[in-house]
Amino acid sequence: MKAAAPLVLALVAALAVAGCQNTEDAAFGAKVRSYLLAHPEVLEEMAAKLQEKQQLKQQTAAKDALAKFRQQLERDPRDLVFNPGGSVTVVEFFDYNCGYCKVAAPEVVKLIKSNPDVRFVFKEFAFQTQDSIAAAKMVLTPTARPKGLELHTALMAQKPLNPETVDRVFKAAGVDPARARAGANDPAIERQIAETHDLARALGIDGTPAFVVGDQIIHGADLNALKAAIEAAKAGPMKRPPSST
Repeated sequence: MKAAAPLVLALVAALAVAGCQNTEDAAFGAKVRSYLLAHPEVLEEMAAKLQEKQQLKQQTAAKDALAKFRQQLERDPRDLVFNPGGSVTVVEFFDYNCGYCKVAAPEVVKLIKSNPDVRFVFKEFAFQTQDSIAAAKMVLTPTARPKGLELHTALMAQKPLNPETVDRVFKAAGVDPARARAGANDPAIERQIAETHDLARALGIDGTPAFVVGDQIIHGADLNALKAAIEAAKAGPMKRPPSST
């Protein structure tokens, strides 16, 4: 099977040349077709190789983007940050109405509390529903920010998330929901969420949750991969001196 792929590639290349030369060679084309029909595993091998090449290209692009946007990703003063003195940084892109985010949330909170040496940055990548967008804006207001982790934990536990449940969560945390909702109209908060969307797009993140640890992007609620990435970052070159932000 390994020897077949170069052969079929050569045949395809020959066909391309033939086409450029406007040469009619139906017999040759029929031979290629017959070969591929007789050896469909060659097409599978080619598809797998193409997928591998595309994945490598995406990984390289993501790594370049991470280097380019590292400051915005990890050190945006507008984001909610927990364990600000940590020497390793984890960034989570999430949405309050994302089912997988809700599954991951309790474990993320445990990681925050059990790893004081790891900074956790929350990126409000709100897009699922109008209710989750509204909740994200409310959490980012000066009124609500001091209760950020408590609000995050409680909002993630709400099914469904709607204005009534949001108000109940804010009241339970001692935050006036009406005041937070009014503050959420600040154009600066709208701009922050829009810029988070732009950043996610630049990094190839199109869903939630997504975690970034060093040069690794973990798509989905793969908590084992997240924990492994944290441990690797603690021992590796991505560890940074403690910072106040």
